[in-house]
Amino acid sequence: MAENENSAAAEDLAQRLRLLIDVAVAETGSEPTYTQIAAFLQERGTKLSRSRWTYMVNGHRWVQDRRLFEGLAEFFDVEPEFLDGTHGAATPDRVSAQLDLVRSMRAARVKAYAARALGDISPDALNAISRYLDEEIART
Repeated sequence: MAENENSAAAEDLAQRLRLLIDVAVAETGSEPTYTQIAAFLQERGTKLSRSRWTYMVNGHRWVQDRRLFEGLAEFFDVEPEFLDGTHGAATPDRVSAQLDLVRSMRAARVKAYAARALGDISPDALNAISRYLDEEIART
């Protein structure tokens, strides 16, 4: 695989992992830690170093480790094909539904921040900001 393709595959994996982390936060209220993930994998006979996890989740290096993908898929309750980017592997319904929730929660935080930061803002201006954010979320 060419260097550009490796970089694209690494970034694709990173996006999928970050998505699963966001879903875990939405479902449990807290982000899974490296320590939790590594311990889960270790119980199943797979070692994950902190440096490998870091470059995987940041898209710095492409990983092709089926056993690791299987362990991570079990941890995040998805199919391994979703993680390894198998052509045609769809985003699981549960993940898609949670992603919509994550987007809504982020938009709500942005709206709350804007309202606090802008202080005395007219209700019309605040409504315009809310509409714009809602439209941006719907567009993405």
